[in-house]
Amino acid sequence: MAYHKESKMEELAHKIHSKISSPSSSSDSDDDKRSHARAVALKAKVYRLFGREKPLHQVLGAGKPADILLWRNKKLSGGVLGGVTSLWFLFEMLDYHLITLICHLMILALSVLFLWSNVSNFINNSPPTIPEVVIPEKCLLKAASCFTFEINRTLDIVRTIATGKDLKTFLGVC
Repeated sequence: MAYHKESKMEELAHKIHSKISSPSSSSDSDDDKRSHARAVALKAKVYRLFGREKPLHQVLGAGKPADILLWRNKKLSGGVLGGVTSLWFLFEMLDYHLITLICHLMILALSVLFLWSNVSNFINNSPPTIPEVVIPEKCLLKAASCFTFEINRTLDIVRTIATGKDLKTFLGVC
């Protein structure tokens, strides 16, 4: 009796599987096709997070950041997670500061470039090519002009507050 039930279940599973995998026959009515299309569309919507239309990879931008967030490249995602965890450990647990980290990294980079350029002479290798950086005078003058305007405006506000002409701003500053 148990064998008979199992064989009936296998037959039923085979029929369902064959109907799903084979294309619908021409004898199917339009209503069956529409209900099947609705079921497929409903099934697709059910499995989407928060009922969105696009896949999550496209929602996240479909580029490298999306690949990292979705762990498509496991080595890169693991490296990013390890780096961020190290930075968190430095800043939060060891009370390290961002400016100190930047200064130490700049000192390290300068030391490596200095050693590379001096050692390259001994091992007959080409020294590193470091581009010459020149800031145009016009850019600096324009920036200084803007900066001077903002400083003068701030000093004018401070003078107005200090002379007692604007009580509302004085109370706001206090």
